[in-house]
This record gives sequence, C-alpha cells and structure tokens, in this order.
Amino acid sequence: MSTELLIRQCAPTLAGIKTGSVYSCPYERRENLLEDLRKLNRSLSPRGLCIIPLRFHSDRALLYMFRPTELKKDLQCPRAQKILSEVGYGDIQPTQCLRCLIKRLREQGDFPHEIGLFLSYPPEDVQGFIENRARNYKRVGVWKVYGDEEKAQRIFDKYKKCTQIYCRSYRAGMELDKLAVSKGTKQ
Repeated sequence: MSTELLIRQCAPTLAGIKTGSVYSCPYERRENLLEDLRKLNRSLSPRGLCIIPLRFHSDRALLYMFRPTELKKDLQCPRAQKILSEVGYGDIQPTQCLRCLIKRLREQGDFPHEIGLFLSYPPEDVQGFIENRARNYKRVGVWKVYGDEEKAQRIFDKYKKCTQIYCRSYRAGMELDKLAVSKGTKQ
C-alpha cells in the first residue's frame, strides 16, 4: 500500500482538521492489504485515527481513514441524524452507522449520498445534494455546496494547503506517524 497515496488523499484527516477521508487503493492480495491496515492501525490508533476497508472490487479497495471521536460528534448533529434516519440508518451509534454505510456501499453501485456525513461535509450540503439530486449547487470543491459558500471555500483552501504541506513533508523524509496529529483517542 502506497504511503504517499494515503498522505495525498488523507492529509486533512491526518492533520486533525477533517473527520474522515475515503480513497481507492490498489492491491495485489487482499490478505496483504488487510495486514498493512492492521499495522497502520497499530501505529495510528494512539493518535486517534483508524483506517478500515469499506469495500473491495477486483484489484482496488475503498478505504476510510477517520477519527472515531470526531465521527461520533459529527453524527450527534440533529440534522445529520435526521438524514441518516431518512435513508434507513436505524441506530446512530458510529459503529452501527459504519456497518450500515459499508452494507449500502457494497449493495449499491454508486456512493450513498449520506457518505458526506462521514467526511466532514456540512449536513446542510449533504441534504441539499440529496434534495437537488446533485444539481443546483452554488459551488463545487471537495463537495457540492448548497449552504455557506464562503465558509466552504475557506475549508477547501485549508484542505488544499494542508495536503500540499503534508506531501512536501513526506517527500522530505517525514514519517507517516509523525504527520498524524494526536487528537482524541476516546471512542
């Protein structure tokens, strides 16, 4: 598994400014990837991070790096809970929500729209995306914006700068575990 790819796709999550990141990772043998993920989790969990496979397809896996304590906070938002309830999530506990998301990802060809709630997207933008069927947005960046454009653009810029700094630091020799900011380890 490419550490450089992980850093490029997950820098804001590693930095503690984003709850989670999803990315597609190539692999040759599923068992080797799972072993790599176990090793990563041993090194990242003391920093409040976790990485899990959401689905496997041919020679690629969809991976989710996240901060469990931040995900719990995000899912406690009443608007997020309403969205999840409307699309069939029975229990709003993070572990149960992740199980439901994984099931929906594996059963559907496309990404379930509520995945944005697992990636720090504002609930009003997730709701707007669902209601507008991905049309009529105000701005596009990391996500499609239906709410506060200026705030979203500041976040997009912050994520971009973070990713540039993290990629540069990694290329300069900084190890992944040094790039992972410690932030909340309680679940």
